Amino acid sequence: MSNGASATGTQDASRQRDTPRQAGLERLMAQMRGNPLIPLLIVGAASIAIVVALLMWARSPEYRVLYSNLGEADGGRIISELDSRGVPYRFSEGGQALLVPGDQVHGLRLQLAEQGLPRGGNVGFELMDGQAFGISQFAEQVNFQRGLEGELARSMESLGPVERARVHLALAKQSVFVRDREPAKASVILTLHAGRLLGDGQVNAIVHMVSSSVPELAAEDVTVVDQSGRLLSMHSANGRDLDGTQLDYIDEVERSYQRRIENILVPLLGRDNVRAQVAAQIDFSRREETSERYGPNQPPNEAAVRSRQSSLSYNGGDDLAQGIPGALSNTPPGTAPSPIELPEGEEGEEGDEDEENGSQALNTLRQDDVTNYEVDRSVAHVQHRLGQVKRLSAAVVVNFRDDVDENGAPTRVALAPEEIAQIERLVRQAMGFSAARGDAIEVVNSPFSRVDEREAAPQWWQSPQVHQLALTLGRYLLVALAALLLYLLILRPLIKRHTQAPAALPQPGPTLRAQVGDGDEPSPMAAESEEEQTYPSPRRRKRKSSAYEQNLSDLREMAHEDPRMVAMIVRSWMTKHD
Repeated sequence: MSNGASATGTQDASRQRDTPRQAGLERLMAQMRGNPLIPLLIVGAASIAIVVALLMWARSPEYRVLYSNLGEADGGRIISELDSRGVPYRFSEGGQALLVPGDQVHGLRLQLAEQGLPRGGNVGFELMDGQAFGISQFAEQVNFQRGLEGELARSMESLGPVERARVHLALAKQSVFVRDREPAKASVILTLHAGRLLGDGQVNAIVHMVSSSVPELAAEDVTVVDQSGRLLSMHSANGRDLDGTQLDYIDEVERSYQRRIENILVPLLGRDNVRAQVAAQIDFSRREETSERYGPNQPPNEAAVRSRQSSLSYNGGDDLAQGIPGALSNTPPGTAPSPIELPEGEEGEEGDEDEENGSQALNTLRQDDVTNYEVDRSVAHVQHRLGQVKRLSAAVVVNFRDDVDENGAPTRVALAPEEIAQIERLVRQAMGFSAARGDAIEVVNSPFSRVDEREAAPQWWQSPQVHQLALTLGRYLLVALAALLLYLLILRPLIKRHTQAPAALPQPGPTLRAQVGDGDEPSPMAAESEEEQTYPSPRRRKRKSSAYEQNLSDLREMAHEDPRMVAMIVRSWMTKHD
């Protein structure tokens, strides 16, 4: 029971609190109804505020990216600096980019760079300046590696297409055992600017820069990846025979020969009457040859003697002591053996032969001569040039010559064989034709199509400046259109309603006076109207009916447009007669 009473009391208290509020609102609404200028002022102020807001929006500067993907520390420092300078800024969707007015982007970048902003997450060798005394060797090695990674990243960020770079190094691991040694390796992650690409030559430059900065790091052990995960460092060991630099060199050689051919034929035939293409085969192999040749021996009188050796040996017939020294040689000879009896002729021959051998044995002369001559020797070391042209193939197409037929109509005729031969000779000289190299040339005379395949120049309305001007004008036109609609749809009806004089009400006739209880004497005009009403003429009756219908229609229109005003008039009549 008590709970029901307390709830009822609470409701009564809330009703009592709401009653003054409702009374105040009703009083305010009554004042606004009583003074019709208040809604007009409110609507006019709101319209002016809307127009001013639209003008500020139209005049607002175009915001562009100052920095993107900033760290929290760098972002806070840059925002503080912008606040101190009074520069407006915004954040893009997701807070990934910091936007400032477009006309201040470059100046702010230079001013912030002067103060070292943004500092970025890469630290260089300045990390080694603040090392504590007694730091461990491991911590010192880690700081050195971090500093080296930061310095390499800063060097890469100085390149035009690179926005941010990050380097990971795995330094070489030394060991007394050869099998436990590990070479250094490196990985590079590059974030490129929007719409920018790195050429193969630039990637190779980054690879060689990293490999040259880290001890015991080979170029094959450096991996370069972009922000999309594409592998940029492609070595020949991965299946590519030619890198981008070599392909660019081939294109440059072909364009050079093509320009030579076109430059010599354009003055003769016209710029649009010659098309030339050249295909070049380039040898990129590295070769070195060393040859050693020996020529035949020259005649002795012209040959150069390197060395000569002579040896002379002579044995004469002097009677010298012979035999083996000792007792045997001093013993007198014994009895001679009986001689062998031979035939007379044979004995003589044998005796002569013995005498001859004896004399030859006693007189022996031996002489040896050895002469060494210089050998003709030639050593040649040849290093073949890298990127040498092996073969050229040229194709030239010449348009028909413009001419006039018998009737004077323009026509095109083919070139004479003599002219084609002359053009071929010029092409041979321009490209440096070599039959030994296997070069080939083909000159074709054919009519060209009249369709101009060249890209047409952009129209004036396709210019970015025109687009920007149209956007600016569109903003102001939108503001003007909004202001015009506000005036026509809101302000003009209100001004017309509250500024025009209320239509004069028709004088009430005797019938209306009788209904409201007016006991005053009628005026002369009323008497005259009553007299006319009593004895009306046809013309006056007709004019009276038309005026009555006009007044009745005006009253109806007034009651429809502003019923409050009609109610106030009727109320004033009732108050007056009361």
